[in-house]
Amino acid sequence: MADTAGDSCQNLREESARAVDNAKQLQDSAAAFISRSGTEEQSLRQRALAAESTIRKLRSSLDASVRRGTVDVGVAEKIEEELCKAGSIITDGDVASFLPSIDHGTFLKMFLGPINVRATRKDVQLKVKEEYNRYRDNTSFLFLIFPSALLLLRSWLWNGCFPVLAVQLYQAWLLFLYTSLALRENILRVNGSDIRPWWIYHHYCAMLMALVSLTWEIKGEPNCAHKQKGVQLFLAWAMMQGVAMLLQNRYQRQRLYTRIALGKAKRMDVVWGETAGVEGQLWLLYPILFILQGFEAYIGLSLLKTALVGVVSEWQVIVCGILLVVMAAGNFINTVETLMSKSRFKAKMKRSKSKQELDQGLPPCNSRLK
Repeated sequence: MADTAGDSCQNLREESARAVDNAKQLQDSAAAFISRSGTEEQSLRQRALAAESTIRKLRSSLDASVRRGTVDVGVAEKIEEELCKAGSIITDGDVASFLPSIDHGTFLKMFLGPINVRATRKDVQLKVKEEYNRYRDNTSFLFLIFPSALLLLRSWLWNGCFPVLAVQLYQAWLLFLYTSLALRENILRVNGSDIRPWWIYHHYCAMLMALVSLTWEIKGEPNCAHKQKGVQLFLAWAMMQGVAMLLQNRYQRQRLYTRIALGKAKRMDVVWGETAGVEGQLWLLYPILFILQGFEAYIGLSLLKTALVGVVSEWQVIVCGILLVVMAAGNFINTVETLMSKSRFKAKMKRSKSKQELDQGLPPCNSRLK
């Protein structure tokens, strides 16, 4: 029995020693791999920067040649197309992870600290984008359900007056929603997504408004109809926003996939309301967007008027009114800018198409020379 126990102990010691040796070998292999991959990564970073710089210099030289008239316009367009293709490969492919990342900004540093949220693998970046799209889809339903429930309960159960807790819970949800959207959009921007800066600023304003609203005393009595008119209008606007978001999401996804296939957008790009839809869909979406923006401005002005006439004179009413007007104006300006850019792009495409048809109708260059 003693010999058996001794053999068992000896076997355990030998296996433990082998486990330690195996761990040391694994550590050495991992350290060598990290060192080797670090060297290769640095080399790829230098090559990526050099390639990006070369493309930028070629574009500058091409522009200068076109201005001097030393390059034919048709040849210049073909060269520009090739340079765009090369730039797209670098900025939208796996090479993009080796380029210097966009500054994370104060907002991300304030919430997450000095950590790097840039994903080095393209599949991880695309998962972040898909999760963002899924979150927006789910938000559309909640944007419609929550205010609808509050308005229905106001009529059926609360005798025309909102209880303070119910409205504050809704405002707390809005604060969480806009904060999470702003965080996700900043992360997408760091990972190469071309999000318009206004939409991130818009969510900052919405966060501030939700935070201010949490401190707003909205007890209905004795002037329930006057005190809570702004809340009622805001909930009605939120319902309209939910309907618009439901209509947009499907159109946006289809339109973005089309633009990616045509090479007009990157796989990490996202779109918002004013960029959604194709020709027939835009006739439906743009009026809805303009109505929403006008209604949002009306609510803000109504709150300011309520504060000025003394019905509800709290500072929260003034701040929320100003923020609503600012957001409505910003949304309107961005929508109009997008419409103008679309019209300019369509006019350019029509001119290009007319030129191609004209060239096709003429005899070949050699025939004309004869």
